[in-house]
Amino acid sequence: MGRLLGRKQYRDLLLAFGLLCAALALVVWPKEAMSAMRDGLKLCGNVIIPSLFPFFVLSSLVVELGMSRYLGRLFQPVMAPLFRVNGACACAVALGFVGGYPVGARTAISLYQNGQCSKTEAERLLAFCNNSGPAFILGVVGAGVFGSGTIGLLLYLVHILASLLVGMLFRFYRPVEGPRRGRLQGASFQAVRFPAAFTHSVTGALSSTLNICAFILFFTVVIRMLQLTGVLTGLSCLLSALLGPLGFSQSWAQRLLTGVLEVSSGVSSLTDGSLSGRLSMAAFMLGWAGLSVHCQVMAFLGDSGLSLRTYVVGKLLHGGLSAALLALLAPLLPLKAPVAAYLAEQTEALAALDVQTTLTISLASAWCLWLLFFLLALRAVKKSSGKSPLPGV
Repeated sequence: MGRLLGRKQYRDLLLAFGLLCAALALVVWPKEAMSAMRDGLKLCGNVIIPSLFPFFVLSSLVVELGMSRYLGRLFQPVMAPLFRVNGACACAVALGFVGGYPVGARTAISLYQNGQCSKTEAERLLAFCNNSGPAFILGVVGAGVFGSGTIGLLLYLVHILASLLVGMLFRFYRPVEGPRRGRLQGASFQAVRFPAAFTHSVTGALSSTLNICAFILFFTVVIRMLQLTGVLTGLSCLLSALLGPLGFSQSWAQRLLTGVLEVSSGVSSLTDGSLSGRLSMAAFMLGWAGLSVHCQVMAFLGDSGLSLRTYVVGKLLHGGLSAALLALLAPLLPLKAPVAAYLAEQTEALAALDVQTTLTISLASAWCLWLLFFLLALRAVKKSSGKSPLPGV
């Protein structure tokens, strides 16, 4: 089988067969495909766009105005020993924790493309900076799926801790190459004039957000078609047979496959079963992020030359460590499983979260983070007045 797939003509034939089946599925179930698109559009309009757009603007401004270079001077003593990257990478880590997928990855790629970190540093950074934001974990997963703010907070703390552990592990990736030294090219605070940086940031943020929405819509329809054709059921049967010794039933295997494809659809399926199992699986899905998010990161990578393999290995480690940490911490906390009917009611509202609430959370977080970066940059400018910026970085 492997030899057959290794030949281009057989791969092309298999791809053509898959596309034909996909076209037939859309013809047979047009109403279901349209319904999936509507659900995806609700999710994009009510959650994705309000949550991500402000952070994309913010991350682009931080990089293009040169603020990350001054921040690098402040965070070098932390970033270098822990993650073996220079201090300018701190903005990607911070925005990744607050902004959600794929803000951290996009910021890391921008830092590399602007010459503010080396290729190895960018690959180390990509392995752990692309994380879920608090609005999604606390609001959608914690309150919406599990009906508990405590569970949401636990999931978010585990998510952060696992991400930092992955970052520490990846400090050993290409260990001979340490944090970039020497003066960064063009390291002035106003690397780009503000009007140009602002307009480029807003238009670029809109383009990036629309790209993300396109992948979410695509995977929403794909998952629905896989369910209708029975492919997802067949794959879940195979997976449950392989993972049977670990206690995976067919329903758990199907949830896992859904989460592997698209994280929001995966966590929304965790409405019944043992609480510990649902929590561990939710932690894994949030750490792994889903193929939909990985496709979004691939769109940003483009022809940058950065390794996608390093990023994927980092996300697998993130998911595994998140599940393991949650399994260790959950018994220590007094968590109670909510009523199944309440969970079902909350899950139905997953794609219809209040726009105003989501937008308020996103904008407040963005402005607080912007203010913090601005104050730190002003402090750095004041200290370095009359001196060459970022000596020794």
